[in-house]
Amino acid sequence: MADRWLVVGLGNPGTRYAGNRHNVGQMVLDELARRVGTTFAAHKGSHGLALAGEGRLGTLPGGAPGPRVVLAKPTSYMNTSGGAVSALAKYYDVAPENVVMVHDELDIPFGDLKLKIGGGEGGHNGLRDTTKALGTKDYLRVRVGVGRPPGRTDPADYVLKDFSAAEKKELPFLLDDAADAVEMILTEGLLAAQGKFHTKS
Repeated sequence: MADRWLVVGLGNPGTRYAGNRHNVGQMVLDELARRVGTTFAAHKGSHGLALAGEGRLGTLPGGAPGPRVVLAKPTSYMNTSGGAVSALAKYYDVAPENVVMVHDELDIPFGDLKLKIGGGEGGHNGLRDTTKALGTKDYLRVRVGVGRPPGRTDPADYVLKDFSAAEKKELPFLLDDAADAVEMILTEGLLAAQGKFHTKS
């Protein structure tokens, strides 16, 4: 297992966007910070581009404390997230394959998760900017399903709206599962986490 990981939750900054579907990655990071026992603060290594917290996440097989992790939320808008990710990866000397991006995914039904390393960005501008900044697609992604918009709703408008009342009732379970998936990637590896959390659809 790697000795340090960087886990980034994508979203837009400020209270105006905090409850949006597009910010579900940052919601997962809040749950991970609670587990680690850290709080988010401006991080000098990100050149002011991110809030971050550090600690150990989970427990390794055999009972040893989990690996060291840097949890980060970019303070820039979604489409320019890459600068924060790249700066923190350089600061902590974290290889791209030990970077985990947690983000919303329109092409996955609400409540489902998909885990992968590498591949395309699927039109997700936050990932596209991250790929450009890191110079590779070979980082991990925890894709949190928010579902397709109903009818003719513009996807760009849909992701910038809050979850529906029905979705909000299920959201805590989704955030918990996504945080569990991140934790399992770090402690047992991607294949084990895919076997437990990767929705077959």
